[in-house]
Amino acid sequence: MLRLNLIFICIFFTQFSAAAKVSDQTAGPRLNNGKLYKYSYSAEVLLDRAKGTAEESTGYRISTSVNVNLVWRNPSNEDEQLIKILMSDVKIENVNKRDDKRNIFLGSSAKSILGKDNLAALEKPLILHLNFGKVKSLYSCQKEHAVITNIKRGLVSLFQLQLSSGRGEEMDVSGKCKVNYQSRQNQVTRIKELDSCKTADTGFTSHSKVLGVSSKSTSATVFTLEEGFIKSAHSEENHLLSLNVRQAIAAKIVSKQMLQLVKIEAGPKETAGKEVKSIIKTLDPKYVSIPLAAETVKSECKGCPTLWEHWQSVSKEFEPKSLSNSTAARKFLSLIRTMRKARKEEILQVLRSASSSVLPPLVDAVTSTQTSASLEAILEFLDFSDEEGLVLQERFLYACGFASHPNEEMLKALMGIQNGKISSNDIKESVVIIMGALVRKLCQKGGCELPAVVETKKLILEGPDSTEVESEIKMYLLALKNALLPEAVPLLTKYSESGSGPISSISIAALQKYDVSLITEEVKKTLNRIYHQNHRVHEKTVRTAAADLIFSSNPTYMEVKNLMLSIGSLPHEMNKYMLSKVQDILHFEMPASKVVRQVMRDMIAYNYDRFSKVGSSSAFSGYITRDPDTTSTYSLDILYSGSGILRRSNMDIMTFSKDTQLHASQVVIEAQGLESLIAATADEGEEDLESFSGMSAVLFDVQLRPVTFFKGYSDLMSKMFTATGEPINVVKGLILLVDHSQVIQLQSGLRASAEFQGGLAIDISGGMEFSLWYRESKTSVNNKGAMVVTGNVTVDMDFVRAGVEVSFETEAALDFITTVKFSEYPFLVCMQMEKAQFPFRQFLTKYESLASGKHYISRKGRREIVPGSEFPLHQENSNMCKKVFSEGSGW
Repeated sequence: MLRLNLIFICIFFTQFSAAAKVSDQTAGPRLNNGKLYKYSYSAEVLLDRAKGTAEESTGYRISTSVNVNLVWRNPSNEDEQLIKILMSDVKIENVNKRDDKRNIFLGSSAKSILGKDNLAALEKPLILHLNFGKVKSLYSCQKEHAVITNIKRGLVSLFQLQLSSGRGEEMDVSGKCKVNYQSRQNQVTRIKELDSCKTADTGFTSHSKVLGVSSKSTSATVFTLEEGFIKSAHSEENHLLSLNVRQAIAAKIVSKQMLQLVKIEAGPKETAGKEVKSIIKTLDPKYVSIPLAAETVKSECKGCPTLWEHWQSVSKEFEPKSLSNSTAARKFLSLIRTMRKARKEEILQVLRSASSSVLPPLVDAVTSTQTSASLEAILEFLDFSDEEGLVLQERFLYACGFASHPNEEMLKALMGIQNGKISSNDIKESVVIIMGALVRKLCQKGGCELPAVVETKKLILEGPDSTEVESEIKMYLLALKNALLPEAVPLLTKYSESGSGPISSISIAALQKYDVSLITEEVKKTLNRIYHQNHRVHEKTVRTAAADLIFSSNPTYMEVKNLMLSIGSLPHEMNKYMLSKVQDILHFEMPASKVVRQVMRDMIAYNYDRFSKVGSSSAFSGYITRDPDTTSTYSLDILYSGSGILRRSNMDIMTFSKDTQLHASQVVIEAQGLESLIAATADEGEEDLESFSGMSAVLFDVQLRPVTFFKGYSDLMSKMFTATGEPINVVKGLILLVDHSQVIQLQSGLRASAEFQGGLAIDISGGMEFSLWYRESKTSVNNKGAMVVTGNVTVDMDFVRAGVEVSFETEAALDFITTVKFSEYPFLVCMQMEKAQFPFRQFLTKYESLASGKHYISRKGRREIVPGSEFPLHQENSNMCKKVFSEGSGW
C-alpha cells in the first residue's frame, strides 16, 4: 500500500510539473488559414487638467482600417505564426466635435498632414512574428519616420496576449513591463504595471521631493475572443502628473486604443516553409527586423526663435527694477528652455553682449540651464582671478548650489575653480561651501562613489583639522553642513565642544540638520556637557543651540529633567529663553512634548519659582499654511544679552509634503560685544568678545556664505556714522526651484513629454540698527519673492501637436521686525511677522497645431487677492508691542 501511495504521488508531481511547463508557454490566439480579418482601429489621446472632462479635453484621433491575415505557421508548433498587418484609409481628426473656426483638421487629409511619403510608409504592410501569443520580432521597411514606425508598434501591442491567467514580463512599444493577465471565458484582461516599464528614455526631477512631481499611471486592455482569435481589443491608459507642493497644478493624459473586427473574408493562403528568415525573404527582401520598444523621436521646433532672438525679446524683464515681479520669473523659465537647446557659442554670444545691469540674472539663467554647453560657456565667461567680477562669480556659485539636478561635471568645475587662482576670500569660501551642497545632491542620486564626489568628501572632511585659521575652519564646517555626510558626525561633535563660539555654533547647527537616527548617545553626551558647562564655559548662543538639539533628538526623561532643573541658575535672558522653548514644545506638540509633560509632574522641576522668570527672549512656532498638499511652519527664536542687546535672532520656515521636509528658509542674525555702547556689563563667558554683527542664511536646504555687517569696534563706529538705514542684501536672484522632465511612451505608439518648471525671483535682506539717543535697536529680515510654476504636457507627432499647460504665479513679501527698547529693565521687545496682501493667478492653456501652421489655442484663468496678515506670536509679545508703540519710537 505504501508503494502504491508513493507511485501515485510521483505520478501527480510529474503531471503537475508538466502542466507548469505548459503554463509558461500558454497558447496564444491563432489565425485561420485562407482568411482575411478586417478590423477598424483607432488610437486617440486626450490632454486636460486633472479634473477636466473628456468633452473639454484637447487631443486628436488616428483612425484606420486594418487587414490581418496568416502568412505562415510552423508545422511543428501551431502557436508560432507570421501575421501580416496592413493599414489603409488613414484619418486624423479631432477627438471632440468643434465648430469650423476651432477645428484645425477641417479641410485636411492624412496625406496633407503626414505627407505623401509618410502616409505611404504607414500603409506599407508589417509582418508580426508571434509565438504562444508573444511577439518575438517585427519586420518592416527601412528608413521609415520614427513616428510612423511607433504607430505601427502601437497597433501590434493589441495582438500580443496570452489566453490564460498569470503574471510575467512582456516587451512591447512601452518597453519591458510587468503584466498581469486575467482570463474568463472568451474575455482576457491585461493589466500593465507602467511603473515597472524599462525604457531607454531618461528624464530628471528636482532633488527635493517637496518640490518634485508625483505621477499615477494605469493601463488596462480588454480582449474579447471569437473562434480562437481577437474579436475586439479596448485599451485605456491614464497618466496623472501633479506638483507635490500644490496638487491643483496637475495635468492628465488619457490614451485609448480600439480594435474591432468588422468582418472575415476569404484571404490568401499561408506560405509553406520551415524557417522564418526564408519566409520573410520570400515576402520582400527589403524587410528588416525592428525592435519592439519605441524609437526616440527628435522633434524639431519649426519657426522657433533662436537664443539670440529670444534674449532680445526678454532682456528688458531682467533689469533690476523688474526682477521682483512674476513676469521676470516667467521669462526666466522660458529663457532656460531655449538655452537647453542652444550651443556653447550661442550662449557666449548672449553673455558677452549683455549690459552689466542684466548680467547677474542672466548668469542665474545660464547656470540653471544645467547642460554641458551652458556650463562650458559660463566657465569661459567668468574670470575668478578678476576682483571686479565678484557679484557674477557669487551668483554663479549660488545657482550651482540651487541646481535641480547637478552632475559630476558641475562638481568638477567647482573643484577646478577651487584649485585655481581666486581673487577674493569670500568667493573661495563660497566655492567650498557650495561644493558641499553638490556632494549632498549627488549622493542622494546614488553618486557618492563618483571620483569627484570622493575627492570633495576627502577635502571637506580633512579640511577643519588641516588649518588653524578660524575662517577656514568655519568654511569647511559650513561645507559639511551642506553635505550632510554621516561620517562627518564625529568631527562635527568634536568641534561643537572644542571650538570657539562661532565654530561651536556652526557645528551644532550642522548636527541639527541630520536625521535623529545619526544623533548617537556619544553626540548627546557632548551636547549635555556643552549645555551644563561640565568642561568649560560656553557662550549663551552655543548652550541654547545644544539645548535645542537635545530637545529635538528623542531626549530621555533625565536629559529633559536636567535641562529644566537648570532653569533659575542661568543668566536672566537664557532663563527666559529656556522657559519659552519648553512652552513652545508643549503648545506646538513637538516630539519631545510627551517627555516634557512627564517631567512636569515632578514639582522640583516644574514650579512657580522656575516658571516665573522674567525676560524678553523667546521661542515660538506656528503654522503658515496647513492643507492636504503641504504644511509650512515658522519658528522664531530670539535670545538677548542681559543688557538688552540682541545676541541671536533665528527665523526658520519649513515645508512638509509627501512625508519629506524642505528647509525653505533660515535667516540668523547674530551680534556680540556691543555692551560697551550702552555702558553695560557683558554676561558670563562673553566679557572678551569682539564687537560683531552678521547674518547667515539657509535657502532651500542650501547653506549660503554668511554676511558680516561689521567686525571690530572701529568698523562698527565707521558703519554707524555712514549707515544709510538700508538693509544689507543676503541673497538676491532667480532660482530654478521646480525642474521635472519626463517622457511617457504610450501604448498607442505616441509619446507624451511632461515638463514642470518653477522659477523664483527672490530678495532676502536684513539689517540691524542702533539709536544711542533713544536707547533703541531694531533688527529686520525682509523676504520678497515672485514665483511662477508651469506644468506642460505635450503629445507631438511632429506632424500634429497637442498639449495642455497648467500654471500659477504669485508675488509675496514676508517681513520680520524686532524693536527693542533698552532704556529700562526688563527691556521692552516687540516682534512682528507680517505678510502683505498678494495676488494669486492660475491659468489653463490648451493648444493644437499642425505642421502647416494651423493652430488652436484656448486660455482660461482666475485671479484673486490673498489678504495680508500678521502671524500670531505669544500673548506676552502682543502686550509688549502695545507698550512699545504707546510710548512712541525714535525711528
